[in-house]
Amino acid sequence: MKRIWLFFVPGLLLGVILVLTGSWAVEATSTDKFCNSCHVHPQADLSWKKSVHYTTSSGYRVHCVECHLPPKGQGYLPEKAKTGLKDLWGYLFKDSASFDWDAKSKLEYAKGIVPESACLNCHPNLYPATLSKDGSNAHLYYDAQKEKGEDIRCINCHLNAGHYDKTYSHTANTGFGKETVVGEVFTEPAKVEKFESFVEKIPTTGVSFKMVAIPGGTFKMGSPDDEPYRKSDEGPVKEVTVSQFYMAEVEVSWEEFLAYYAQTARPGKTAVNYDLDTIKTVDAIIGATPPYGQPDQNWGKGKRPVISASYTSALTYCKWLSIVTGKKYRLPTEAEWEFAARGGKETPYFFEGNPESFVKSKFLSKKKDTTMINRYVVYLENSQAKTQEPSFVLANPYGLKNMLGNVAEFCSDWYTPDTYARYKGPLTDPKGPAKGTEHVVRGGSYKSPADQVRVAARESTHTQDWLRTDPQSPKSIWWYSDCFFVGFRVVCEYDANTGKVQ
Repeated sequence: MKRIWLFFVPGLLLGVILVLTGSWAVEATSTDKFCNSCHVHPQADLSWKKSVHYTTSSGYRVHCVECHLPPKGQGYLPEKAKTGLKDLWGYLFKDSASFDWDAKSKLEYAKGIVPESACLNCHPNLYPATLSKDGSNAHLYYDAQKEKGEDIRCINCHLNAGHYDKTYSHTANTGFGKETVVGEVFTEPAKVEKFESFVEKIPTTGVSFKMVAIPGGTFKMGSPDDEPYRKSDEGPVKEVTVSQFYMAEVEVSWEEFLAYYAQTARPGKTAVNYDLDTIKTVDAIIGATPPYGQPDQNWGKGKRPVISASYTSALTYCKWLSIVTGKKYRLPTEAEWEFAARGGKETPYFFEGNPESFVKSKFLSKKKDTTMINRYVVYLENSQAKTQEPSFVLANPYGLKNMLGNVAEFCSDWYTPDTYARYKGPLTDPKGPAKGTEHVVRGGSYKSPADQVRVAARESTHTQDWLRTDPQSPKSIWWYSDCFFVGFRVVCEYDANTGKVQ
């Protein structure tokens, strides 16, 4: 009996000590001061102190762990241990000066470090008496999406709550589109007398852009079975012939899009059953309504590619451009896009190298030489998590920039995963399936890894997902609320009427 007590009493004391010290350790490592000892970027601390979570109406101050860890009893300790080890590793073995803190403040990154349960723990009532009608509608939508099992988060709309950002906005942007391009105002569009590259001029504006003459030809569309990272919708490879056409040197810029917006914007109007084929004058075009928030993500407008604009916006822009220039502008077919992107090459990229030589492993591995791809593509490894201006990269053999990156681009074809398998016999200027629900998107973007910026890589629009947090009812047909990595590039047909203003 004495022997039992000799072991029991010390064990009990040790257990008490462990519990007490463990509890102390948990509390000691959960203070804001302790968090900042590893997170040595003053931007986060300063933006927190300017946020509504620092100075609340009740006087309570929300602390780091209350937002970045789940509530106690809901996986708090395991998540705290995992997060702590990750932060300690970064503190000891990584250079904090190399971190892109601006990118880490964006929604996509925040989703991984702000558990939804943390938000709902402090805000269990989503319909307080002080909530506005718009707020109630937004929360009703949130509840409806949750019931459907959709991945919608509080921070989709309240990203600014924990870390203040003066440029962030989630309201109607009534001041959008006031920018103007200073310089020569063009009185007439470019005159095209033969098939060669030209600079288009948008009449009554100071905006111009280069159109590159793309020779017709035959090429192998798709990727072979042995291409690294190939997906099934990229084949089977088909031999395709395309006629000559013009393609814009770069993606449609904010300068170009805002010229269209200034002439056609119709606040409060939609374009349901809008037949663009019947429109003959600019005055008849129902243009985009003002967006919510900052559609350029505050990365800058000017020469950067337009983002957030919907497929409908892209089609309407092309119609407007056709009317004001007298040419036939439109979105490229998928075949035209790939022919132009290849620049006469049959390899995964139009430059030397293969995906396996550029794709970085998530684990410790030998550093890969990405010099070549960095010259031609704005993608995950060099984009700084945002779009870049055309001067950031070199052109492909046809003289086109950013075909494989910066922003993905709309094509006119409907998307199906078996499009190529459906094609029979020799193909000339194919236009894709006769019907569908989503359209083809080609080329990677600033957020794409190297394997997703291969020439043959295919994607599609995801209209419902890209409008998930749009607070309007009905949702906008002009702007995506959740897609900032897709833009578009125009092509122009060459015929006897090209350049003759109607």
